[in-house]
Amino acid sequence: MPIYEYICDDCENGFEALVLGSDAPECPECKSKNVKKLMSACSFKSNSSNPSEPAKTSASSSACSGCTATSCASCSSG
Repeated sequence: MPIYEYICDDCENGFEALVLGSDAPECPECKSKNVKKLMSACSFKSNSSNPSEPAKTSASSSACSGCTATSCASCSSG
């Protein structure tokens, strides 16, 4: 299912929304439809063939090396 990240142009609230077809997302804070879709980083989990090795994610190679957030919208450097 397509879940996209948005930011509201009116109140600057960042949020995620499930968008189907031609539905227009609405800001959950101020109910505005004046929102922009953000570019999201793709992330996936790769199972290691070695059980003692930690699983790697694509997000771990981002510019925010110390970041543990699941969304770049919450990152203060982005």
